[in-house]
Amino acid sequence: MAAPSGRARGLVRWCLVALAAVLGTALSFGAAAATPQPTLRAPSAGSIGLRLVDIPVDTHGEDRALLYIVDHLAPGTVIHRRIEVSNTTGSAEHVALYAAAASIDHGAFLIADGHTPDELSTWTSLDRNGVNVAAGGRSLATVRIAVPDDAAPGERYAVIWAEVRSAPRGSDAVVQVNRVGIRMYLSVGFGNPPAEDFSIDSLTATRSSEGLPMVLASVHNTGGRALDMRGTLELEHGPGGLSAGPFPANLGTTLAPGDTGTVTVLLDAQVPAGPWDARIDLRSGLLDRTERATITFPAKGTVTVATGHGGLSPFIAGAALLLVMVVVGATLLIARRRRARRSAEPRPPRGLRARPATA
Repeated sequence: MAAPSGRARGLVRWCLVALAAVLGTALSFGAAAATPQPTLRAPSAGSIGLRLVDIPVDTHGEDRALLYIVDHLAPGTVIHRRIEVSNTTGSAEHVALYAAAASIDHGAFLIADGHTPDELSTWTSLDRNGVNVAAGGRSLATVRIAVPDDAAPGERYAVIWAEVRSAPRGSDAVVQVNRVGIRMYLSVGFGNPPAEDFSIDSLTATRSSEGLPMVLASVHNTGGRALDMRGTLELEHGPGGLSAGPFPANLGTTLAPGDTGTVTVLLDAQVPAGPWDARIDLRSGLLDRTERATITFPAKGTVTVATGHGGLSPFIAGAALLLVMVVVGATLLIARRRRARRSAEPRPPRGLRARPATA
């Protein structure tokens, strides 16, 4: 099959990039109901924003610490973090501030309804319950986290919320509540924080209900901290020498220690079935793992491909296994010939020793 022309290749790449941009926009709005986002849309034009101001100096490049409160504290420790509320709407807004419960389950960071408490949220307080923010203005507040002296080791989760409520109109009016939050990941224990690690166990080629090709990566959190997964998928050496990607992984997969979850990558409908050499790069904080596999998208159903940990492709892994088998076989053959040669040599009478040959 002849390789596609430069114009055709450019058209395919442009379509894939455009689709990725559309999907990214749709996902950012769709995730707002399930996970805290950096801004919320107020009833009037503009938005209410919430961001973390104080970032620990010992984050060592941990990108989540730029957005969320991520820390490891010993029992009895008290820390403070400043947050900023911004208002880009056309009117002044009263913004309520509070901490509430959160959890991680089935690969998602889940938020509780209303002011539902949990252990971490009860350790957390703010220096004010709310702020009045003028149109185009900003306001600071301080978060205080006090870990009890008898706190058990382990990781806890919660959310700092900034909430705006619409004014009720009449007895039957519905009050609209909008809120935006900052996640909290707090590990409790003495000494260094638990190590973070994860593995990519398998890749699955499938199709969505609309028939779009998808790749599902099974990820296992083998470390001691929660992970927020992100990454990209690239396809190479496809039909006619085509390449496609990188395609962004759908955001929102969060894994508690010991959990296994699925990271989904949705592709363009114009991507051929394959076969493809697939490479997936997944990251969480400073961790980065890469796996490769040869995949073909089925007309329907799913096809699971086991991966070789460490990023080896199936071809390289098979070649390595064949090389090991050849080396082991050659070693056994040499050992057998040596034994046969020794058994054929004449032995001296019992009680005598063979005299070594001299030059």
